[in-house]
Amino acid sequence: MRTTIYVIVWAVIAALVVVLITLPISLQAHLIAGAIVVTAMIALKFLRPDGVWRLIALGLGTAIVLRYIYWRTTSTLPPANQIEDFIPAMILYLAEFYNIGMLFLSLFVVALPLPPRKTPPVDLENAPTVDVFVPTYNEEADLLATTLAAALAMDYPADRLKVFLLDDGGTDEKCNADNFVAANAAKERRGTLQKLCEGLGVTYLTRERNISAKAGNLNNGIAHSEGELIVVFDADHAPARSFLAETVGFFGQDPKLFLVQTPHFFINPDPLERNLQTFKYMPSENEMFYGIIQRGLDKWDASFFCGSAAVLRRQALKTTNGFAGRSITEDAETAITLHATGWHSVYVDKPLIAGLQPATFASFIGQRSRWAQGMMQILIYHRPLFKTGLSLPQRLCYCSSALFWLFPFARWIFLISPLFYLFFGLQIFTASGAEFFAYILSYMVVNLMMQNYLYGRYRWPWISELYEFIQSVYLLPAVVSVLINPGKPTFKVTAKNESLETRRVSELGLPFFIIFGVLALGVVATYWRIITEPYNADTTVVVGLWNLLNLLMAGCALGVVSERPEGRAARRFAVRRRGEITIDGQTAPIVTENASVDGVGIRVLSHVFDKLPVGSEALISFETTINMPAGTLPVRVMRLAPDDKGLLMGCRYAPSEALHSRMIADLAFSDAERWTLFQKARRQNMGVVYGTIRFLRIAIFQTSRGLSYFFGLYRLTRSSATPARPAE
Repeated sequence: MRTTIYVIVWAVIAALVVVLITLPISLQAHLIAGAIVVTAMIALKFLRPDGVWRLIALGLGTAIVLRYIYWRTTSTLPPANQIEDFIPAMILYLAEFYNIGMLFLSLFVVALPLPPRKTPPVDLENAPTVDVFVPTYNEEADLLATTLAAALAMDYPADRLKVFLLDDGGTDEKCNADNFVAANAAKERRGTLQKLCEGLGVTYLTRERNISAKAGNLNNGIAHSEGELIVVFDADHAPARSFLAETVGFFGQDPKLFLVQTPHFFINPDPLERNLQTFKYMPSENEMFYGIIQRGLDKWDASFFCGSAAVLRRQALKTTNGFAGRSITEDAETAITLHATGWHSVYVDKPLIAGLQPATFASFIGQRSRWAQGMMQILIYHRPLFKTGLSLPQRLCYCSSALFWLFPFARWIFLISPLFYLFFGLQIFTASGAEFFAYILSYMVVNLMMQNYLYGRYRWPWISELYEFIQSVYLLPAVVSVLINPGKPTFKVTAKNESLETRRVSELGLPFFIIFGVLALGVVATYWRIITEPYNADTTVVVGLWNLLNLLMAGCALGVVSERPEGRAARRFAVRRRGEITIDGQTAPIVTENASVDGVGIRVLSHVFDKLPVGSEALISFETTINMPAGTLPVRVMRLAPDDKGLLMGCRYAPSEALHSRMIADLAFSDAERWTLFQKARRQNMGVVYGTIRFLRIAIFQTSRGLSYFFGLYRLTRSSATPARPAE
């Protein structure tokens, strides 16, 4: 009976909404209605931001979006017989429908995300055996040593934990390659990593041939191990000590659970964060996905494997012959396959690993291209909306995750559409400037408000659009290539531990300067049309403002591709440990101040080293949180800052043996709570108005910085390439 009442109530509400959005009303009435809705959404945001009131606010916004759809469909499309206007108009219309469709899918996924889960305890007496896989291809031994050492230090019964290094860079195929130089490098790599694993107590595994990339490497690990649970960490993803304590307990609650996924937390900025200098105070790009979207997916039993920082059940993987390898995103493909066969997943919203993001814009685009192409392969091969075995919510969730990567098409269309009118006079909107302004304004404001409701603490206004813009230039051809030939893409490893020592424009930056120049010409065309066609001035002004917004976005992108030199490779977090430092036979007490994967800050509690030269070599020892042989860690002093409390030293690690890697891991990765606090400090809801103002300030500054990089470096290149004139 209650279900019937709910159905009737929702049917009546839906009918009322249909009537309201189709009512013929004046522009003034539409603006008033839009203002009322926005005011109500703001009021609810402050007074009742959660639960059913959140749904009511989102429902009010949805009504304005539906009103906009109705107006666009019935009043703005040019006649089909005006082919030169109709074709670009329909392309823009379809792009808008894609965006609105993705908005509705997002509403379904994250309107009421699952609250963070409580961690069930692990029964240590009957704890399942765990195999940790660290797949590697071309990563440096020092990077791998830290990750392996951190994995070994996890809180778990030692007799039930084994760590494996899965080396795809030292396979028999590579060691016996016809290219002598490459073969010799592979043999040296294999020997180096075997020695590293022996020193740490880790099992080294390689295979005969590099088949099926990462999926094949992981499946080789499955074939040579026996643990009930399998943990996967990327080569640069070092776990906290509490990783297994926070995840393994879930498997005892549900025998059909195949996956516990945790967030990917990064201790270094991506190219946008570094070049715009937003890393310390703006939520990272991945936080929207891991902070809210994965929780939304988890509500519908659709959170999926993200390739690392996850625990999987061996029994489940056996039912699908291991990790899926048909696409180049083996993680999501494995998840959709297991979800379709009745297995479940859990998402734990706690940062329990610390990783490294791509440092350069080129490697960032390479990584995103692989993700986009892999999700397109899943869309083509698995057809999530029609996949047998998935529930309807799971189908919608996987559709949302896969269809998102079509955004380059929409982003390009929104970029060039105003130019159709400004350059060629094409009428892609059959509406007056007043109508255009009234409907677009209310739609944009409500859209921003809805995004703020959904992602307020996890994404600033306009930042998603900026991330999409900087990726679209290169992701569009990548996605098109998959749609034409789904089997074409191959797995490419993302570059790790890169560094930048000089300021430069990215090798992928030129298209952004060209786009900026074309959009700047659009501003000139706007002025010319206003002067020469005053009878269309209202339409020209509105379209010109649209182009100006694109110009600001493009200008901000110039700052993203104008790469700043890197100072410190990874952020350091507060770590307090007592210890000693020894330099040239002299010893003094110290307290560590902070630590990261690349170095440590220490305070020397005396003035014995005040005149120490930068670059000096030292040995430090400190308290550790786990039992390990006593020893000293070699470091190089990179910075000195004396004060009234002693001497502050910035040091870079200089490890040379396995014990050093264990000491570094204990300093940098033992406590995940530091990462949680850092995330919380950045998760501030800027609000739509202040966030928009903040974005405009960033865009204007980055435009000038990008242009100065481009023209300054161009002049420098010309002057260095021009031979000196002979003296007369």
